[in-house]
Amino acid sequence: MVPASCNQCHRQTEIEVCQSINVALDPALKARVKDGSLFVWECPCCGQRNLARYQTLYHDPETRLMVWLLPGGEEPPKAVADAVRELDGYTLRRVREVGDLIEKVNIHDAGLEDTVLEMCKWVTRQELSAKNAAAANVPLRFLRTEGADNDLVFAFPLEGRMQTVNVGFNVYEDARGILLRNPSVHAAQGFAVVDAAWIDQFFA
Repeated sequence: MVPASCNQCHRQTEIEVCQSINVALDPALKARVKDGSLFVWECPCCGQRNLARYQTLYHDPETRLMVWLLPGGEEPPKAVADAVRELDGYTLRRVREVGDLIEKVNIHDAGLEDTVLEMCKWVTRQELSAKNAAAANVPLRFLRTEGADNDLVFAFPLEGRMQTVNVGFNVYEDARGILLRNPSVHAAQGFAVVDAAWIDQFFA
């Protein structure tokens, strides 16, 4: 249990959190991560639904994915980070927002690489901004693949509302080619941060 304050009535309460999520031990947790419900709590005083911001380590042994949600932007504990770094074939990532954790799980479940997807997002932002300058820095969020050709579906806020854009899988393949031609563009060892700022440092 950890203390929490309601966004509406500001009453203090204690909420139950899940600071270690092993979806092999409890498969039901995966669906609650992906729909965000694991991070929502209801105020017992006013009924307001609030987002819980807390540290948690998501672990899917079957797909070899670990994502550390650290809302304060802090580094993972060194002893733990060093221990898991030696795990063979794991993708290790660090994020600050619940939405980023959800996206990493969705990317991995779709059989995609987040490094390539960030390159794909970068290209897509350039194309969007050519049509609308306000789209130059919109945060694209991967939702899913759909259709026979596995189009990528991204969501993004623009002009006061959420919008979606479908991107052909060929753009993802082109993005992979760009990274292959630029081997210096790669994720750091350990729990790496792979996001828009990460790709911008190479191509902005």
